[in-house]
Order: sequence, then structure tokens, then C-alpha cells
Amino acid sequence: MGNQLFQQARESVAYASSVAGGAVQGDKHEAIMKAKNALSSAFVNSTDAERAQLREFQQTIESI
Repeated sequence: MGNQLFQQARESVAYASSVAGGAVQGDKHEAIMKAKNALSSAFVNSTDAERAQLREFQQTIESI
């Protein structure tokens, strides 16, 4: 079925990127905070491969 927390983190990062880029209306700060929380939660129960992707997602958030 997949790692649900990983999926949520990926979606949260995509949403925050969309808000920051102006493609979607929303609170940029709130979107970033939700993405950071989702990344933190997902990291604990992830495989090594998922962790590598989560680090990339984290870099995306940090660059916003």
C-alpha cells in the first residue's frame, strides 16, 4: 500500500511549492510549516530510499 506519511509529505511539499509559486492561493507560511511537519513525521518510519527523497523534499522547502 505504501507509506502514508511519505505520501502526505510529498503532497504537502508539492502544495507549498504551488503556493509559493503563485499557482495556488493560500498562506505560504502555513503551507511551509505543514510541509515541514509532514516531512518530520514521515522521516521516522521511512526506508532509506524514501529518506533520500524526503531530504530532496526538505531542500525544496528550504529553497522557498
